Amino acid sequence: MSTAEPILLTPGPLTTSARTRQAMMVDWGSWDDRFNQLTASLCEQLLAIINGAASHHCVPLQGSGTFAVEAAIGTLVPRDGKILVLINGAYGKRLAKICDVLGRSFSTFETAEDEPTTANDVDRLLRADPGITHVALIHCETSTGILNPLPEIAQVIARHGKRLIIDAMSSFGALPVDAQQVPFDALIAASGKCLEGVPGMGFVFARKESLASAAGNSHSLAMDLHDQHSYMARTGQWRFTPPTHVVAALHEALLQYNEEGGLPARHRRYAANCQALMEEMSKLGLRSFLPAAIQAPIIATFHAPKDPRYQFKEFYERVKAKGYILYPGKLTQVETFRVGCIGHVTPAQMREAVAAVAQVLSEMEVLEI
Repeated sequence: MSTAEPILLTPGPLTTSARTRQAMMVDWGSWDDRFNQLTASLCEQLLAIINGAASHHCVPLQGSGTFAVEAAIGTLVPRDGKILVLINGAYGKRLAKICDVLGRSFSTFETAEDEPTTANDVDRLLRADPGITHVALIHCETSTGILNPLPEIAQVIARHGKRLIIDAMSSFGALPVDAQQVPFDALIAASGKCLEGVPGMGFVFARKESLASAAGNSHSLAMDLHDQHSYMARTGQWRFTPPTHVVAALHEALLQYNEEGGLPARHRRYAANCQALMEEMSKLGLRSFLPAAIQAPIIATFHAPKDPRYQFKEFYERVKAKGYILYPGKLTQVETFRVGCIGHVTPAQMREAVAAVAQVLSEMEVLEI
């Protein structure tokens, strides 16, 4: 891989395969039957990943994952509903901001960036406030890589008769969620993460009954998932101009996903990537921010070296020159940097990336090798 084509060790956009990129070399008519079949096939394959065909609709939406999160909240939460937002990182805070901008009543529960929300926390909060109608949870908080205990939290929410909205942006396709075992109203993901497509399309798995009763909830014409689904079901087409090349790339990425062995195989490769990363970084004396028990194999956060000669911008540019793009930290209290474990990369490439990091830190006189 030349420096003109760096490996993206980020949580998305990420490194894609040549086949996926090649799929974007064809132009599609947005009303053409072949493109409509591509969209239908895409939704069917996505539903299969969560075992959701019987209970949920897959509603695709133009835009980034955040667009789809906003659409899900705006469509599925009635205007007189109240959302409990569980926060332990930047994306939980963004979810709360969406609720605020949409004018939905909400409350927040925030834990430290290295502390998962627990089912007991949620049970206590729902007992204390019967006015809550929905709970919003980030499955894997991309700002650190922390994994929240989704199955346990989902069961508590169901026992209280409340509804769950899951931001699974950086976990969908790599970490298992079975819609028949984990009760939820909506699970939200996007094309440019663990499915190894390109960015530009979000999608929401919405419980059929909840979506059917959501007419008139949405604050927006373009982000109305009820209207988007109704139009697609009636015509087979997107309401507004679809991201045709993104859809084609994701369809091709899903073919490769299934050829690789689906979710179990994708999870194994990412877990092996994460393990290789952790082992090699540890040898350099670079400490992981999270303990292994709550570290998802999606993105890892590392404490920055405590050396005045270390500056992230210089470090980033030097590593990039060697063919690898890292990610800045997103923590407010601690200086960190992040390394993604996802994308069309292997454990061997992760080790090569850490070797490049070691070389750069040596050149910066931050690390002796």
